[in-house]
Amino acid sequence: MWDWSRAFDALPLLLKGFGNTLIATVGGTLIAVVLGLIIAILLRVLPRWINWLLKLAVAFVRNTPLVVQLLFIYFLFAKHPVLAGIPSLTLGLIIIGVHYSTYMSESYRAGIDSVPKGQWEAISALSLPPARAFRSIVLPQALRATVPSLGNYAVAMFKDTPFLFAIGVVELVTSAQQYGGRHFAYTEAFTLAGLIFLAASYPTSLLIRRLEKSLARY
Repeated sequence: MWDWSRAFDALPLLLKGFGNTLIATVGGTLIAVVLGLIIAILLRVLPRWINWLLKLAVAFVRNTPLVVQLLFIYFLFAKHPVLAGIPSLTLGLIIIGVHYSTYMSESYRAGIDSVPKGQWEAISALSLPPARAFRSIVLPQALRATVPSLGNYAVAMFKDTPFLFAIGVVELVTSAQQYGGRHFAYTEAFTLAGLIFLAASYPTSLLIRRLEKSLARY
């Protein structure tokens, strides 16, 4: 049965856990957005003999479970005398950011490939430096097609933050589990956790959809 007193009692703890969830999502998204773009550009400009190594690394990260990567890096760092001092939350957001950067790099690649052939020919005809060509011509057009999918990956990352419990990060779902275990109030704790996830992710999804429609006009 639902107990409102338990629900109100659990809410502060859940909001504290949500703070860690939010930090991991925002930090991980920033890493993924920047690193994904770097990977996409490198895959276009690197020599073939280096390119395949990067593709292999990207495929490995993309096709192995996030929780396995978290545990592997966490225990690997735990044995290092210097790196063992890195907070679990910091380590977790770096790992989740790198993981999702491999997906975002594919979105960037598709966006870059969608730039009309005539634009590439104009770049060659004008002999523009690669850095200026990407900054002024290619990326503005590529991002128009890429931003919606990047937003969807950010929402997916938000929903994957509960995997951080594997390395000791007390995020939203772990907070709900801990409260439910202490007070035998799992219904209230997990219901509130689900509502908090919904309250945070649904408006973001609507914003991404609106942004997609806005970008489609140009």
